Amino acid sequence: MANAPEGNGLWLGQHLLATIGAVATRRCLAPTARGPAGRITPAGPTGSDAGPRRQCLGAGAARGKKTGPNPTDRRKAGSKHHILTEARGIPLTALLTAANRHDVTQLLPLVDAIPPLRGCPGRPVRKPGLIQGDRGYDSQPHRDALHRRGIHTQLAKRRTPHGSGLGRTRWVVERTLAWLHRFRRLNMRYERRPCIHEAFLMLGCSLICWNFLKPLIYF
Repeated sequence: MANAPEGNGLWLGQHLLATIGAVATRRCLAPTARGPAGRITPAGPTGSDAGPRRQCLGAGAARGKKTGPNPTDRRKAGSKHHILTEARGIPLTALLTAANRHDVTQLLPLVDAIPPLRGCPGRPVRKPGLIQGDRGYDSQPHRDALHRRGIHTQLAKRRTPHGSGLGRTRWVVERTLAWLHRFRRLNMRYERRPCIHEAFLMLGCSLICWNFLKPLIYF
């Protein structure tokens, strides 16, 4: 609904519909306008950039549990995805933490969250035979904890030259992370409640598993 003529003409919110010369008596528009409406600067921002923007890694949008200052993005509030895959890149489990949580703190929780794997004759597999990780997982206490569980480790050590060859087998994890972050709801966190974002994370992992299994089902 248009406002009554006030000031210099007829307004609709912050937009000028007609100047005072184009407004006839009894608050009706004249049959023909004498001239175009003058250029009026609105009192506030207009257009597509006027509204608030939701940002998953911004300080105003990602507030809530499992968020923290992102050390790679000027300490903006954000979250981090931790994922464990098998040799081909199929996600086995994924966790959500604050952006400032170190990778090694989630190594044992990731291993503990592996579901029983069925498919082969015998008892379901509940633990992997080998764990591979980059320098972010370099921790001797964690190596010892995995060895006590009967799990071999291949974790890169810090302050050592590159060229260990670990990247030739570990690149599948980076590829799976890239697949996950192609989903808009995972590339940026829009949800304040972590359980909602974790649901989207599990859904993204399920879609990746489906892409692996679909050729086998339709074969």
